Amino acid sequence: MSLRESTASNLGFAILGLLARGAATGYDLAQRLERPVGYFWAARHSQIYPELARLAGAGLVAYDEEAGRGPRTTKRYRITPAGQVALADWVASEFEPQPVRDLEVLRLWSIWTVTPETARKVVQVARARHGELLARYQAELAEVESDPDSGDPRHPLFASRITLEGGLRTRRAALEWCDWMLTQWE
Repeated sequence: MSLRESTASNLGFAILGLLARGAATGYDLAQRLERPVGYFWAARHSQIYPELARLAGAGLVAYDEEAGRGPRTTKRYRITPAGQVALADWVASEFEPQPVRDLEVLRLWSIWTVTPETARKVVQVARARHGELLARYQAELAEVESDPDSGDPRHPLFASRITLEGGLRTRRAALEWCDWMLTQWE
């Protein structure tokens, strides 16, 4: 059974991508979905465990139980060979149209409704946020690039490097756009 047949959520692919990098508990996955995956795709913590159950039911992940902190056991999940195939098939599949939900652009679309002073403040806040993300991406990219495996297209660090590079380029373009917008009220 393919992942497409087992679930309609792309969260499963995000989880499979993380588990392809190494076994993890649900808690570990939640942390990794915040960073680095959260830079480009968001999920709520409450979605993870039901999705893991669906993936396990479809045979795309398996788990081992180990002693946990307290009376409960902890499940450490790993991707199965079927999960590896489903993930690879999804990566190579045709892109589906993505709904655009960009709150920043939505606000800017109506920026004409506020005073020029307020508009400049809105853009300055957006610019500061893009600058912070750019700095974070630069630091992470430097760390990733310090590992020689980041140049190997068959290694997960290669994918981290190219996605961080995409984030850098996007943030630089956003900063340039913000700088241009700030000149429009001069």
